[in-house]
Amino acid sequence: MSEREAFQEKILSELEIVQARFTEFKAQAKRLTIEARIKQHARHVEDLEQKVRATKARLKEMGEANDDTWELLKDGVENTWGELQATLEDTVTTFKE
Repeated sequence: MSEREAFQEKILSELEIVQARFTEFKAQAKRLTIEARIKQHARHVEDLEQKVRATKARLKEMGEANDDTWELLKDGVENTWGELQATLEDTVTTFKE
């Protein structure tokens, strides 16, 4: 397995974990009854969905790149991935309170 394939596999695997946690988070919205919390929850859900889409798009772009340029895209994938993880952690912390 090439370094590129290993990196993509790692991010895809971690993305599955994030999506599982995200699914749990979305389920919490069904239990909320206070309108302000629901609106806040909806904003977080929208932000997380956007970051998941962005991460998938970057991975796809990297996957389609040739062997000479894929490493240039690796930093973008890592940055997008980091933003997704930070947003998820912030969201989980916000709604544990």
